[in-house]
Amino acid sequence: MESSVIPGIWWVAPFASILALGFAIYFYRKMMGASEGNATMVEIAGHVREGAMAYLIRQYKVVALVFLALLIVLQILAFFGIQNPFVPFAFLTGGFFSGLCGFIGMKTATAASSRTAQGCSESLNRGLQVAFRSGAVMGLVVVGLGLLDICIWYWALDHLFYTPEHMASGVSFLGMTFVPENCTEVEKLVQITTTMITFGMGASTQALFARVGGGIYTKAADVGADLVGKVEAGIPEDDPRNPATIADNVGDNVGDVAGMGADLYESYCGSILATAALGAAVGAHHISKGSGTFEDAVGLVTAPMIVAGIGTLLSIIGMFMVRCKEGASQKNLLKALLTGTLGSSVLIVLALIGMWLGGLISGGVVLSVISGLVAGVIIGQATEYYTSDEYKPTQGIADQAVMGPATTIIDGLATGMYSAGIPVITIVVGIMCAFGFAGGTHDWSMGVYGIGFAAVGMLATLGITLATDAYGPIADNAGGNAEMSHLAPEVRERTDALDSLGNTTAATGKGFAIGSAALTALALLAAYIEEVKIWIAKLAGDGTFLGMSKLTAGDADIMFFVDKFELHIMNPLLLCGLFVGGMMAFVFCAMTMKAVGRAAGSMVEEVRRQFKEIPGIMEGTGKPDYASCVAISTKGAQKEMLVPSLLAIIVPVVTGLILGVPGVMGLLAGGLTTGFVLATMLNNAGGAWDNAKKYIERGHHGGKGSDAHKAGVVGDTVGDPCKDTSGPSLNILIKLMTMVSVVFTPVIVRFSPTIQEWFGFIDK
Repeated sequence: MESSVIPGIWWVAPFASILALGFAIYFYRKMMGASEGNATMVEIAGHVREGAMAYLIRQYKVVALVFLALLIVLQILAFFGIQNPFVPFAFLTGGFFSGLCGFIGMKTATAASSRTAQGCSESLNRGLQVAFRSGAVMGLVVVGLGLLDICIWYWALDHLFYTPEHMASGVSFLGMTFVPENCTEVEKLVQITTTMITFGMGASTQALFARVGGGIYTKAADVGADLVGKVEAGIPEDDPRNPATIADNVGDNVGDVAGMGADLYESYCGSILATAALGAAVGAHHISKGSGTFEDAVGLVTAPMIVAGIGTLLSIIGMFMVRCKEGASQKNLLKALLTGTLGSSVLIVLALIGMWLGGLISGGVVLSVISGLVAGVIIGQATEYYTSDEYKPTQGIADQAVMGPATTIIDGLATGMYSAGIPVITIVVGIMCAFGFAGGTHDWSMGVYGIGFAAVGMLATLGITLATDAYGPIADNAGGNAEMSHLAPEVRERTDALDSLGNTTAATGKGFAIGSAALTALALLAAYIEEVKIWIAKLAGDGTFLGMSKLTAGDADIMFFVDKFELHIMNPLLLCGLFVGGMMAFVFCAMTMKAVGRAAGSMVEEVRRQFKEIPGIMEGTGKPDYASCVAISTKGAQKEMLVPSLLAIIVPVVTGLILGVPGVMGLLAGGLTTGFVLATMLNNAGGAWDNAKKYIERGHHGGKGSDAHKAGVVGDTVGDPCKDTSGPSLNILIKLMTMVSVVFTPVIVRFSPTIQEWFGFIDK
């Protein structure tokens, strides 16, 4: 047996991850070295930073309790031999690194807001540079820690546990043997990759809590600030007289920095891990058929890590391409960011072509990666078209605002629905292209591997893509700081330009996230079947389980199990799961929206109370109680985030135990398709409403204070939970349900037949 399954070129991945972390430190120090501005600016930024960190620490305490409970469950399953004993620890590392990304991103963003405002007092380009490179810290930390975590697990399992000596006598961990004696080389590869994929559940669990909790927090504060401050009191959004304005600025960081970072961390890791697991399965099948070698299998497993590493290196180069000139228009600013993101994408295509020519990767896989990259760019540009006020859809919503809030809402909903068309068609075409290019027409499993690689391709340059997204809330906070610090009007104009750009990049980032989630979840569906295959083989032992022997489970390809479990639309178990999955998307959205409504109601009452009971607020002689508003948002978010988040963990297990493997496949497929379309609609409708309001505020249709502006504020308020809570949480829901299904595969495979016999779903 080979002593290692790590080729020399694989070291590109850990090297790139460490370099990314090094540049994150460099950008952080550059940002911290910039001027914070005057004393007022420093004080305001301090309030925001204090509130953000207090919220994050409180959230992590709640999440830690959930992780502890799940850890105990997984450890019990491992003790009884129906779970890999590595899984509890992989689960913890995934959640820990995801939370660490959020913490670092939050710390950077809250330190960058006053510095960005001060940069805008010097020039527009200086403000853009500070905000973007502060966002780059988040992007580089996510890809650096994510890739490093994957590389450490891969190296450790190969060198410390799955060694020739261990494989000859059976691999044991904590006194539990979970790999049989005399395991072959390729079985070792399959065991390593399926063990690694399970830490994605920890990342997904942490991401969902971060997204849901952060989304509820930020929108409770935003709604209170807008409805009472703007509409009722008639003061600007970031006016220091508004008691909810600090909580609103805190919320921007909690939701769009910590939440988005955790979200894309688990997408990034999930795409690499799912594709590596599929690569091991494809390699094993090819070897069993005599059409492949062990070296080929190793290449299929390590390729996604290598491509991710190259993408990370090229993202760093792209970050230095972003710059603009003074007086730049919205289109000029978008072009500045697009230069960096597209530049990185073009460079990675050239690098992949070089790998193909060097024999390190197949031409089909290169084209699959390009399919994912192109799909990501198209989805991003379509999102920009439907959400930027430079284009007709958002301007049309502003036109409707002249007639009142009702028509504003109607047109915004229609725009969101229209906007789902291009991303869905793009994903469909991208899937079919990746499937075909990878050879799926004659080798189904290789085609699915190509789809997984399309997700890797879409996320390969995540470092710079996430930088453009994390930049948004930093620019937004900078505008608030400039307003509350009473800086010169031209400074506020520059921060408004950066903020409007940030709304578009945030919407683009969310579209990108949900597109990558669709491809990743599809690859995870195939990985789920591979996990089912492994546990059938383990439970069969030397005999049979569910009518399948160990030999059958080890040698058969995915399509064998599709036939065996009747994974088709006419199977009522799968069809029922399909309906449950579609329902989950809507029920989850309803729960998160109602949570925002309840938390926002408390905020509205508090802001109204302060305007009435604290004398001199409107005259500027009385100081609002900012801390009470921060406390209300924090308490509301912690209370409301638990039920919808736990629902995403519980439903896949219950569905699997009652409806079996077909029910789980239906659940995941229904959640994927419905969730993708619904998330796209909610993200884009919310982004369009927000920018329609800003379009009016720049002087169109009467400008600030006009009836059209009030209608625009109502539309923006409706859109807030759509684009910042429910919509972006859906793509995590899709992946978390899939990850939970993968991790709890042994439980479902072992116990669902017995439960189904009780219900009479199968013959005894």
